[in-house]
Amino acid sequence: MLTELTTTKPGTYFWQGNVACVEGALAAGCRFFAGYPITPANEISEWMSRRMPHFGGVFIQMEDEIASMGAVIGASWGGVKSMTATSGPGFSLMQENIGLAIMTETPCVVVDVQRAGPSTGQATKCGQGDIMQAKWGTHGDHEIIALAPNSVQEMFTLTVRAFNLSEQYRTPVILLSDEIIAHLRERIDVPERLEIENRKEILQPPFFSSGSEIPEGMPPLGKGVAVSVTGSTHDSAGIRATVDPEIHRKLVEGLVFKIKRDRSKLADFEGTGMEECDIGIVSYGCTSRAVYDAIELVAGHGIRVGHLRLRTIWPFPEEAVCHLAEVARNILVPEMNLGQLSLEIQRVVPERTRVIPLNKVSGGLNFTPLEISSVIQRMVQR
Repeated sequence: MLTELTTTKPGTYFWQGNVACVEGALAAGCRFFAGYPITPANEISEWMSRRMPHFGGVFIQMEDEIASMGAVIGASWGGVKSMTATSGPGFSLMQENIGLAIMTETPCVVVDVQRAGPSTGQATKCGQGDIMQAKWGTHGDHEIIALAPNSVQEMFTLTVRAFNLSEQYRTPVILLSDEIIAHLRERIDVPERLEIENRKEILQPPFFSSGSEIPEGMPPLGKGVAVSVTGSTHDSAGIRATVDPEIHRKLVEGLVFKIKRDRSKLADFEGTGMEECDIGIVSYGCTSRAVYDAIELVAGHGIRVGHLRLRTIWPFPEEAVCHLAEVARNILVPEMNLGQLSLEIQRVVPERTRVIPLNKVSGGLNFTPLEISSVIQRMVQR
């Protein structure tokens, strides 16, 4: 539904990415935040601790990321839109409870401000090494929704979208930010109205997914509705059933189906020059900003580049990537890792399409437009 903003006044601001994330969360109706300090996501906790009390919400610094994710799940079941924010090491610690949120179909938002890893890595430097962890970090068959902003404006708008999707699909949604976008400062426009998905309540079973039977809403606790919430296998009423193979099959297929059925609807991307091009590029997050200038550089040499910039990483927008592959026989994939999304692109495009990973793990240094344009020119010359 379209609602008036009750948080930040509409207008133009000059914000840091992490601040825009907080303001987007508050505008979406977030009223509970639990987290633990970690670079480069700390500004989210700091700003949330200042802003949340003004809206009758709760901010709490937990003892670690495991507890933070658990508190977010509990608050969401208490009827409050909830979120946490972290970076790579903390994201790893949250994975078991993210799995619990998936299994219990708990709407919530997890912000992962990616940094250079593995392990402690370079705490203040950028990386994009959590792409596959966002998809497969927790165990068992499941689907996840993960969004990737490339500007301060999108830190605001995609945070709002993350909350909306978490309510629509009753699932945790991951905002895959990165250190560069999180600490970038630029102009942002806050609209007068936003599309906000409010929580729908269901008062009788089915309370949980089972096969193609997907509940549209969430049972409210404290209103006389008897519902069991468990991370173990359960039926559509929430009753634990760990030895019934049919119930387990229907539950897992339901968790996957509710997201897979809307893969095309969930796909969110920016496509330019994709109808007629010599080279294709698929990018996301901070690396996509260098791609824009690189395309302008090679345009002067008569090279046509089709650019697909992904705002939705998971579920993977296969149709958009395959559309680019129909036109461009060569697709370049710049990433600040040793090749993660490029593997997914190779999986879905035809064999005749050559996928060229362009990887960089140089201490948080992003690609320059010249680096990317030089590779594009070499690809054309071949």
